[in-house]
Amino acid sequence: MSFFSFGQSADVDVVLNDAETRKKAEHKTEDGKKDKYFLFYDGETVSGKVNVTLKNPGKRLEHQGIKIEFVGQIELYYDRGNHHEFVSLVKDLARPGEITQSQTFDFDFTHVEKPYESYTGQNVKLRYFLRATVIRRLNDISKEVDIVVHTLSTYPELNSSIKMEVGIEDCLHIEFEYNKSKYHLKDVIVGKIYFLLVRIKIKHMEIDIIKRETTGTGPSVYHENDTIAKYEIMDGAPVRGESIPIRLFLAGYDLTPTMRDINKKFSVRYYLNLVLIDDEERRYFKQQEITLWRKGDVLRKSMSHQAAIASQRFEGSAASQSALEQAAREESG
Repeated sequence: MSFFSFGQSADVDVVLNDAETRKKAEHKTEDGKKDKYFLFYDGETVSGKVNVTLKNPGKRLEHQGIKIEFVGQIELYYDRGNHHEFVSLVKDLARPGEITQSQTFDFDFTHVEKPYESYTGQNVKLRYFLRATVIRRLNDISKEVDIVVHTLSTYPELNSSIKMEVGIEDCLHIEFEYNKSKYHLKDVIVGKIYFLLVRIKIKHMEIDIIKRETTGTGPSVYHENDTIAKYEIMDGAPVRGESIPIRLFLAGYDLTPTMRDINKKFSVRYYLNLVLIDDEERRYFKQQEITLWRKGDVLRKSMSHQAAIASQRFEGSAASQSALEQAAREESG
């Protein structure tokens, strides 16, 4: 007999109502591995069942109440004791009393606000989870189930190209141009580099995608730069008047949407870094920020019409037109 549980304990489990049909998404854990979690979007209902299974059937389990919470929180790794909750919802499933047999409790968090994307970084983690708790005098019994949230964007029609110059007086003059400044996570960066003046021997040139994670405020600001991709543009010496095309496919890289000042705790920004190396191993580079955003893989019924219109405006493609027609059929159906 356990002194703390007075001979009786229980297993608590949380099961989502649509677990068999809901899509899962891969998400990085703190140790760098990837696991699959149920995927939700802002405004979607989170509902299911809490199963309380007695370990010793026939013996009663006294409790001070049973509850389930839906929590969105930010954890800064240098301040692990403090969890900053930006969503905290509670449903009471049972009043204080006792359980004499295993029981199941239904829960429903309707149209839950999930304002930020799930994120695990170098110094910060933003997570959403359900926590079911059997409250007891000495030791609570609880179970946490993490979910992943993706934020979908429909970007404005204005998406101007990026044109910049880089040079060293009388030695090097380069113009580079990227087709736009905002890219979805499966987009292609298309651009060109023009060599207007080349009086130094360039032996190598590449474009890097750099992720910059910023956490904290004031004097306690931490910056972490991570090179996500290296794309070799040229191996060898360019000549004046030469232009080199760029096509960089983003789908193969581990990217997140750009995040700016999330709950006043952290930001994640992305930069294109053009790097030139001469034959004396000197490095010349120019950085330019780009905005990354997540485009929905499948248009959900509740937002399909609006998203399809935005997609058609943005891309003006036949594929977008068919998506619009499909969305209209869904709406009328």
